[in-house]
Amino acid sequence: MFNDDVQGTAGVAIAGLLGAVRAQGRPMIDFPKQKIVVAGAGSAGIGVVNAASRTMARMLGNNEVAFESARSQFWIVDAHGLITEERVDIDPDARPFARRKSELTHQGLNEGASLIEVVKKVKPDVILGLSAVGGLFSKEVLEALKDSSSSRPAIFAMSNPTKNAECTPEEAFSIIGEKVVFSSGSPFDDVDLGDGKIGHSNQGNNMYLFPGIGLGTLLSGARIVSDGMLQAAAERLASYMKEEEVLQGIIYPPTSRIRDITKEVAAAVVREAVAEDLAEGYRDMDARELARLSEEETVDYVKNNMWNPVYPTVVYKKD
Repeated sequence: MFNDDVQGTAGVAIAGLLGAVRAQGRPMIDFPKQKIVVAGAGSAGIGVVNAASRTMARMLGNNEVAFESARSQFWIVDAHGLITEERVDIDPDARPFARRKSELTHQGLNEGASLIEVVKKVKPDVILGLSAVGGLFSKEVLEALKDSSSSRPAIFAMSNPTKNAECTPEEAFSIIGEKVVFSSGSPFDDVDLGDGKIGHSNQGNNMYLFPGIGLGTLLSGARIVSDGMLQAAAERLASYMKEEEVLQGIIYPPTSRIRDITKEVAAAVVREAVAEDLAEGYRDMDARELARLSEEETVDYVKNNMWNPVYPTVVYKKD
């Protein structure tokens, strides 16, 4: 069992964030340099921030200094504005990411600063919406993102259903231009930018991860779903896309490839369970045999244990 609303959403968001780094022509290891403004401090929003900061820290060495450095890359804005250490009755889950007074002075921001103010001052690489407030990424917010320090800023309007999306791809591409990377939680059509150019609308759907996480956990025989297993799943999804695809702004695969990505994600989860000494084996495959499998053999092991919904055609003929 795992919480797909929090952990699955976080994993898909992390995969998209890593994909956005690749879309800038940079390696995924540069993720800890990304400045991310998050709109929404509910369970999904904080879940994504926690998981993303752990990913950054892991890339930086997984020590106290790394976690502090990762923390400093996030600005969380809720219904009352920017969350800082001066906030009264601050949510305990948001407290680690509350901006400190010394940081606010340097940035020219204060407690409760509006989303537009934060985007203008921070000049983020990414704005991530998990607010459930439709249209929150207004024209003014998107105009402010044009001054991003990134050559290719990314927008994640992840709230569902469609009416709750923080903005639409049409709004994003029309205001910021063809360089923006756009992802949403709800399905949207790609945008025709003219001159044969397409603005790709990526849907960050949890279906890319939860089947593979469940299958990989089952086939590893692990008794727990660790943070490392979830992260391995997210990183495999992020690396799944080809270089030429991400450079076009395509950061998630089409649904037609869902069985293949599930196989790859499950294999990554199995390998991480083995690496963390959590794997106990499944049926005739014990933990020692799992540990001896190569990456390619692990993928084959998963493939051979996937159910294929293929049925023979039966024709009934009456005499």
